[in-house]
Amino acid sequence: MSETALTYGHGDPYHLHGGRPHEGPAPKRIVTAYGFWIFLLSDFVVFSCFFATYGVLLRHTAGGPGGAELFDLKSVAAETAFLLLSSFACGMASIAADVRSVRWYETAMAVTCLLGLGFLALEVREFTDLVVRGYGPTRSAFLSAFFSLVGLHGLHVSCGVLWLLTMMAQVFTKGFRADILRRQLCFALFWHALDIIWVAIFSVVYLIGSAA
Repeated sequence: MSETALTYGHGDPYHLHGGRPHEGPAPKRIVTAYGFWIFLLSDFVVFSCFFATYGVLLRHTAGGPGGAELFDLKSVAAETAFLLLSSFACGMASIAADVRSVRWYETAMAVTCLLGLGFLALEVREFTDLVVRGYGPTRSAFLSAFFSLVGLHGLHVSCGVLWLLTMMAQVFTKGFRADILRRQLCFALFWHALDIIWVAIFSVVYLIGSAA
């Protein structure tokens, strides 16, 4: 058999395709991240449906107050600051994971957790205040859409905090194993996605709602 046949033949395990050797499947870290992005995109679709519902029901206040009368932008601004800072801390945790520093990873994740809990505390206070004043989700279609959209995001943040605590425990007990690093990558994607969604909520629900 000629050298050309050995080099380019289909029976050769190192068969060249397009002039380049076949490199095999992608690393698990890349495959996991790609699959998780598909999950996040499906979650974005769900939020898009809630945004669309809110937009349709924005004016349906049933004779009650709208966003301009209900929203406290100072409190919402504090929520936004907490969540944006938590995203920065999460980024620091990812860097610490890359350099395999357990100490700095745990510190950055603890800060992320505290800021996330601060965000949730302000959101619960906002919801409680509205319900006590008689403006709960059953008061009007507008408020139903508001509580559903903002509450859905809050539920995601709550799940993210639980996931975060699990990651901290795994790194503390098992170190930076390959599977744990893949989970950290997914968590970081999830947490940063929540920031993107919140910026949309802040702009569409609170800023536009307060001006309406």
